[in-house]
Amino acid sequence: MTNERSRPLARMTGMLAATVLPLLAALLCAPSAASAATLTEIDDFGPNPSDLRMFLYVPDDVAEDPPILVAQHWCTGTGPVFHANTEYAALADEHGFIVVYPSVTRSSQCFDVSSPEALRRDGGSDPVGIRSMIDYTVRTHDADTDRVFVTGVSSGAMMTNVMLANYPDVFAAGAAFAGVPFGCFATTDGSGWNNECSNGRIDHTPQEWGDLVRDSYPGYDGPRPRMQLWHGSEDDVLHYANFAEEIEQWTNVHGLGTEPTATDRPQAHWDRTRYGATGDQAPVEAISVEGVGHDVITTGMAAHVITFFGLDQGADPDPDPGPDPDPVEGDCRVTASTNGWNTGLTAALTIANTGDAPVEDWALEFTLPEGQSLTSGWNASYSPESGTVVATHAAHNATIAPGAEVGIGYQATHTGDSGAPTGFVLNGTECTVD
Repeated sequence: MTNERSRPLARMTGMLAATVLPLLAALLCAPSAASAATLTEIDDFGPNPSDLRMFLYVPDDVAEDPPILVAQHWCTGTGPVFHANTEYAALADEHGFIVVYPSVTRSSQCFDVSSPEALRRDGGSDPVGIRSMIDYTVRTHDADTDRVFVTGVSSGAMMTNVMLANYPDVFAAGAAFAGVPFGCFATTDGSGWNNECSNGRIDHTPQEWGDLVRDSYPGYDGPRPRMQLWHGSEDDVLHYANFAEEIEQWTNVHGLGTEPTATDRPQAHWDRTRYGATGDQAPVEAISVEGVGHDVITTGMAAHVITFFGLDQGADPDPDPGPDPDPVEGDCRVTASTNGWNTGLTAALTIANTGDAPVEDWALEFTLPEGQSLTSGWNASYSPESGTVVATHAAHNATIAPGAEVGIGYQATHTGDSGAPTGFVLNGTECTVD
């Protein structure tokens, strides 16, 4: 028998089944690449207070020091279902990262994004178990702790918000499809459902939303993970109004305003806004999908997630440092300066074409001092976030004419050395430094 408290959650799972099952049918019909790698269940992976199951996908051609992607299912789903009916395993085969698929065992098959335990760091419930899965993967596969990412759909999207709030020091970025802001679903009566939130009736200021995130890990003052948000404009399960509230929350967490830095339409019916930078790895990126309901994720969207995370770069043991490996005609000169404070800094770089021919589709390689890590940038896209970085041109500055200059810059954290980068190479040509 279903009691009054559980009826909303039961309705939720029914609605999700109605919207997700057609999606599964479509994705099951999509072709998949052959691979000998298989999904493996892992037992005894560490502290696991809510009895989650862990499923791990390690591609045959796994990268050295591989990144980790945590992929979280919807209500009524499981880890194996999410593995079989999304594109992340195929993308892992292509790029060499490892995928962790948490699987809920409670009857609703929804992640706990409501309880007080789940909404604070190391408080208990599902987030602690998911953190244990990451730790196990790092220990077992020597994974890269600087490149841990999380994504999810619906309930998994809500858990994506929770994981980034509780563990900002663990994740580099997240991508949430049809979710709600961190803390929006909070309850104190033991229920896993919040009608006010699901119907889009919880409205906070950006500062209030940001404070909820900051309060989940009091005292933390390090860098925050980047966030990519997706929502269908006709979502009637987790109302579209939650999309704007998520944007307010994560821009505030990053110290940004809600006015977009860039707006575009990458394909029909997609309206994309970026905050804090214009490139593929902006601090916050939001994609509104016009005319679509709760089943917002479709074939091809996962590739955009992988690009936002930077997982499509650097998987090759000997990666190409830029899009054009051929040396350009002529020379280049770079001027670099930084302005540091406490544990942060901003950097300004000027790239000058001192040759006689245009520099087309440029990419500038440089090396950050040890302990520095990029958090955002402008006038270029940057990857990875530390070590040897490649800054790739934006659409508006792809060509540097002879005698012309391009200005770019970034914000970063540091552990003591706030100095300027070194070792500038533009499209294969070493640059002089002013």
